[in-house]
Amino acid sequence: QVQLVESGGGSVQAGGSLRLSCVASGLTFGRATMAWFRQAPGKEREFVAVIRWNDGITTYADSVRGRFIMSKDNAKNTVSLQMNSLKPEDTAVYYCAGSYRNGGQYNYWGQGTQVTVSS
Repeated sequence: QVQLVESGGGSVQAGGSLRLSCVASGLTFGRATMAWFRQAPGKEREFVAVIRWNDGITTYADSVRGRFIMSKDNAKNTVSLQMNSLKPEDTAVYYCAGSYRNGGQYNYWGQGTQVTVSS
């Protein structure tokens, strides 16, 4: 009964910031590698960021590196994505995902939260 619930999406102007959160339940969160993906209208789902369960090392897509920061709070079963200097091309539905294996498939997904960035 794993459940991932994203929140924090909304509409902002270019250059603004948003902070997304994903609260997990039914998951051994301390053992879970967590990631963010996004999907824009008419586009394929793309990787955004990941944080490894064992050492907390983060990896970012080239398109967001330097602007987005991912964090994981095991005590609160929550991962966050701080998004700064937002661009219109960041507009997408953002999804939280979890895996018990680094580099493995993401078996657990949230329903997504909409982020809209206007010019």
